Amino acid sequence: MTAVLDVRNIIRDYAVSGGLLRKGASVRALKGISFSIEQGRTLAIVGESGCGKSTLARILTLIDPATEGEMYLDGQRVSLSGLTPELRRKVQIVFQNPYGSLNPRQKVGDMLMEPLILNTKDDAKTRREKAMAMLIRVGLQAEHFNRYPHMFSGGQRQRLAIARALMVNPRLLVLDEPVSALDLSVQAQVLNLLADLQDEFDLTYVFISHDLSVVRYIADEVMVMYKGEVVEFGTREAVFADPQHDYTRKLFAATPVTDIEAIRARVARRRAAGIGSAA
Repeated sequence: MTAVLDVRNIIRDYAVSGGLLRKGASVRALKGISFSIEQGRTLAIVGESGCGKSTLARILTLIDPATEGEMYLDGQRVSLSGLTPELRRKVQIVFQNPYGSLNPRQKVGDMLMEPLILNTKDDAKTRREKAMAMLIRVGLQAEHFNRYPHMFSGGQRQRLAIARALMVNPRLLVLDEPVSALDLSVQAQVLNLLADLQDEFDLTYVFISHDLSVVRYIADEVMVMYKGEVVEFGTREAVFADPQHDYTRKLFAATPVTDIEAIRARVARRRAAGIGSAA
């Protein structure tokens, strides 16, 4: 199967001021990152803060350029200088903070229709129909169409962010800590939603997280980063059963584990008892 995303030797340098009497230097944030992801799969990228995960996410989503290296989407080389609207539509991102990623002055319906205005030739009626259908698909209601983001819970806002990212039918969705700002029970609901959407739309995910229990639940492959380098890469089963790198073993030992399956069971019991609503 052809890889949806193929990343080859990505390097990212940042200039650092040297001060009054010293010459400026550079810091290498990414040191030759290479990997590929097949369609419909989830690659989880894990590592401590400062390891380069978010820097890599910004390059994958065509926000920042790489200093060196190549990236291919569906076999087509991608660069910011030669970026086409079609290529930009293929990659979307969902950020960590649902409170900060939505425009507080924009109604939900307008927020969902905006990508269609920018990227398609759909008429107003079609845009509204598509936005309404996606709103319902992520577990919200038609009545939410004309509301503002502050009227929603954190879990609902993240559902809105996911809906917005899917409006232009991307091939790749980069999820940068998408559930870390949510309560544990809401995390399970959003993870279930992401799994369902992946099955329905045959989506490919890059899932960035520091929470190993979440990674264990959602990932097909796991890539461990340390100081801008990939120190381990393998299937979820292989990495969790027998981590090879010393840093991976230390990371696993130092990370508290939350039982996602237990959270899912608790949510199911509450739903069966009619307690609460979708968050």
